[in-house]
Amino acid sequence: MRIITGKARGLKLKTPAGLSTRPTGDRVKESLFNILNGLVTFADINAVLDIFAGTGALGLESISRGAKSATFIDTTTTDIVRFNATRAKFIGNCTIERGDFRKILPRLARRCVFDLIFSDPPYAEDLAQTSLSLVAELNLLTAGGLIVVEHGAEKFLEPPKNFSLVRQIVYGNTTAVDIFTR
Repeated sequence: MRIITGKARGLKLKTPAGLSTRPTGDRVKESLFNILNGLVTFADINAVLDIFAGTGALGLESISRGAKSATFIDTTTTDIVRFNATRAKFIGNCTIERGDFRKILPRLARRCVFDLIFSDPPYAEDLAQTSLSLVAELNLLTAGGLIVVEHGAEKFLEPPKNFSLVRQIVYGNTTAVDIFTR
């Protein structure tokens, strides 16, 4: 697992031991960011939110490409996110929150909104729709912003009110990525 391009290009990211997390693979991440490059200008992104951050790869990749800051949420891997952000020399652009996203997002909503949000929950816990709906309910996404939700390929996500599906990418029979805008 590495940062693909930008200021920290090629940096290998520390990953958690064991199978408790499922980091987005380099192939899927590279494909996703190629699509995002056609939809956003990373230098114009003020704030990224990486829910279920794992290694922090998606938020850190965004900063490497020019996004100004990223907030990371995870229940167990915040030490790994902090390590990776420090190695990439992005720690000053990062806020790292440890805990359940359902408790952290309402607190974040009182002080900020995000231009780009990543939600990559554990597939077995079926939290993709929950995270998408909560982001919409709390108005965490700027108008015209994007939320990228990774989920099992067999699932269908219902766009919340005022959100529309921009693109869906299916990788094999296990992974789907939906990109919504508000």
